[in-house]
Amino acid sequence: MEVIVAKNTGRSFRLGAVRRRSQVQNPVTGIWTKRDATSGRFMDGKQQGTFKGVRKEK
Repeated sequence: MEVIVAKNTGRSFRLGAVRRRSQVQNPVTGIWTKRDATSGRFMDGKQQGTFKGVRKEK
């Protein structure tokens, strides 16, 4: 099984989406948190802006 991942183009954008990842914003702190969809674990936080190429949860 071949896994296709997103690739950086070097021109300030990413080609394709990051698979099996999502991001959600904490309403209290305003920090965007990246989550691994396979395990459900929180991975990383970011205060300004969102993660590139990662879908947002509703």
